[in-house]
Amino acid sequence: MSEELKERSEIEEKYKWDLSSLFVSDEAWEKAFEEIDEQIEKTAAFAGKLNNAETIRRYFDTEMAMSRKLENLQAYVSLRRSEDTRAEAAQKMFGRTYVKLVQAATAVSFAQPEILSLPDDQLKAIAEDPCLQPYAFNMQLLLKKKPHTLSAAEERIMAGFAEVFAAPSQIADNLMDADLVFEPVKDGEGSTHELNGSNFISLQMSNDRVLRENAFRSFYKTYRQHINTFAASYSGAVKASTAEASFRHYGSSREMSMAENNIPVQVYDNLINTVTKHLPDMYRYVKLRQRLLGVDELHCYDIYAPLVKGSKERYTYEQATELLLEAVRPLGDDYGAKVREGLATRWIDVYPNKGKSGGAYSSGTYDSNPFIMTNFTGTLDSVSTITHEMGHSMHTWLANTHQPPQYAGYTLFVAEVASTVNENLLIENLLAETTDPEKRLVLINQYLEGFKGTVYRQTMFAEFEKEAHAMAERGAALDQTSLCDLYYGLVQKYFGEGLQADEEIRCEWARIPHFYRPFYVYVYATGYSSAVALSEKIRHEGEEAAMRYLEFLAMGGSAYPLDELKHAGVDLLTPEPVDLALNKFASLLDEAEKLADILGK
Repeated sequence: MSEELKERSEIEEKYKWDLSSLFVSDEAWEKAFEEIDEQIEKTAAFAGKLNNAETIRRYFDTEMAMSRKLENLQAYVSLRRSEDTRAEAAQKMFGRTYVKLVQAATAVSFAQPEILSLPDDQLKAIAEDPCLQPYAFNMQLLLKKKPHTLSAAEERIMAGFAEVFAAPSQIADNLMDADLVFEPVKDGEGSTHELNGSNFISLQMSNDRVLRENAFRSFYKTYRQHINTFAASYSGAVKASTAEASFRHYGSSREMSMAENNIPVQVYDNLINTVTKHLPDMYRYVKLRQRLLGVDELHCYDIYAPLVKGSKERYTYEQATELLLEAVRPLGDDYGAKVREGLATRWIDVYPNKGKSGGAYSSGTYDSNPFIMTNFTGTLDSVSTITHEMGHSMHTWLANTHQPPQYAGYTLFVAEVASTVNENLLIENLLAETTDPEKRLVLINQYLEGFKGTVYRQTMFAEFEKEAHAMAERGAALDQTSLCDLYYGLVQKYFGEGLQADEEIRCEWARIPHFYRPFYVYVYATGYSSAVALSEKIRHEGEEAAMRYLEFLAMGGSAYPLDELKHAGVDLLTPEPVDLALNKFASLLDEAEKLADILGK
């Protein structure tokens, strides 16, 4: 692929997603948008009537129908907006949809406090009524919120402020995706390369150290120029979260966020403590990286560089999809057939184009097929990304297929398990097919990078979030200086003295989108640890383990996430899964060091 980004109109149709399972056109979306007010009004009409099981059942059915229509509207404009963040039409549609989401949230904000205001004995009888059986788990979740639910008037005010609370993340997104412009950079031979949010990590993976350094310094130079805006945006996101937690009588914003999934805060603390215990292995990896790269000092722009120069494989998209299909073979014929169907029916938006959102994600609704946005560049990492996102999409498809709409949506806590199981199966499959020391070292590096980026690095992010929110809760300022100092100290802690922590890395926190939507990053680390355990079971125990895993995926949101993971065979109430994952990291590191000796590195 040329490094020059194309306009979207220049990308072949077969490499662009087909959104027709949501809406066949913007005009069809407009028609549905015009009809949503009636659905909102119909749902809001239940106010003051939620005092018996039959009416509550009708309300749940009506609210679910409204939510599905809104979800379709939102998903479509979000996907369209990702195609080209510069496009005014998609931006306007996105903004109008967000207004409707806030209107809907405000209109139904009465329901939870109205139901929970009923006397305890009446509420218990309603929850046990047979007509509410399809919503039994919903009622259980609702009753757990009673101590944290405000009055109907207060909940209406909170719902009305939803758009205000979301503004910091939208500001950061727009700044990152649409407004930041980076200076082109030169490589070691003097050739000029375009630099943008989509290709930054790809450039950081170059064998050309001059290019890596120039891209690193140019990228963060631009972020530093806007660091006060990012700090204000992040501070707003944190303060909105801590204020809501206080209003709702939680001990902290972290407790509030984790309570949503019924996760005790000790799971978060166990993660940080267990990863901290294993930091010496990360320091070993830093030293191995310096050794293999043959550099006097390892800098932040060396973290993603391939460990074996000249051996980095390149893949076409078609080759990537075949590797994906081979990797998921242990999950059974039905799983593989659905993946093949998704590829053939254009679930994936493949290549980067001018204005396209950076990164990758999986999306979709109960009424549509899943969708995958990626920015494929032909690297092994790009292959892993497609495999990763297909794990998300198949999780969504299985949950939607086996659960009613009220239980189809799985929690954030389990969201990263399916994606990482797929990634692990891919790397293990590639390792099984090669004995060449250099090629094995490349693959093991990819595996090690998964641990580094998803367990160690995301836990570092989790510790940053924990402390930043704690700072706000004790009244400390969240300005660019305090945030940069906090982040810089954590980089030094997690990577050790073997890494020269360049000054530019102080502002890396500003480019992490999840920070602006609090307390999501820790689930990457817990999810990866769970995925290591599950993928190892699937590989070594075969069909029975695969069946338990697929049953877990099909559960959607029909049970608490810790219980769903127990069904699959993982207990995250103990440190064991994180310990097991990082022991796997240590064993891979052992082999990498031996391969380095064989190669005379």
